Amino acid sequence: MAHITFSNVSIEFPIFNATGRSLTSSILKVATGGKLDADPNGRVLVKALTDVSFSLREGDKVALLGHNGAGKSTMLRALGRVYSPTKGTAEIVGEIGSLIDISLGINPEATGRENVYIRGQLLGLTKQEISDKYAEIVEFAELGDFMEMPVRTYSSGMHLRLAFAVSTVVRPEILLMDEWLSVGDADFQLKAEARLRNLVSETKILAIATHSRELVEAVCNRAIWLEHGQVKMDGSVSEVVPAYFG
Repeated sequence: MAHITFSNVSIEFPIFNATGRSLTSSILKVATGGKLDADPNGRVLVKALTDVSFSLREGDKVALLGHNGAGKSTMLRALGRVYSPTKGTAEIVGEIGSLIDISLGINPEATGRENVYIRGQLLGLTKQEISDKYAEIVEFAELGDFMEMPVRTYSSGMHLRLAFAVSTVVRPEILLMDEWLSVGDADFQLKAEARLRNLVSETKILAIATHSRELVEAVCNRAIWLEHGQVKMDGSVSEVVPAYFG
């Protein structure tokens, strides 16, 4: 069964060549919520997460709440195994799907067809699995003959339709999102919304970073409020949302 357990997880990033400590502190205080420290060698450390503990089980649809710099994006990347804990342990069991950056890996010089395979492999699909899903991806993206054209010839909307169609063709056990995706024109947005909701309903565990109260109340059953890289509150949506949003 899919599950996630973070035990006293801390993630720190050293800032090299930070000779102007006061200037560095001023800049990073805005960007990170002011959680700065120094290692024994005097290097500035950005403490992105500090002593974070929680468990997620199948059925959990959790919203990550907090101001910019609170640690939401770092948390998502830790859940996606992009970042490893500096301290503590992170146990993540289950197939992960990420919609954090759906354009990751898209090569503007490659054709739409080639990019389906590039992006698909980054998502963990085999070449055969991509081939099996290729017709579905093309139909959903509505790109037709443009699939044989370089992506640099696409409009921004076409680019996003391709990236979205590939990224949402997988059905992961653990789904990670940074805000709700909205791509394409009005008609495409309708079917993209339907696909997203279907994806969210099928996934066993959802973690989504958002600033939208409406989204949290519509999609999630749990919320974790982060402040300065630490968990300030963890509980049901009915408990955390009023405390956070007021």
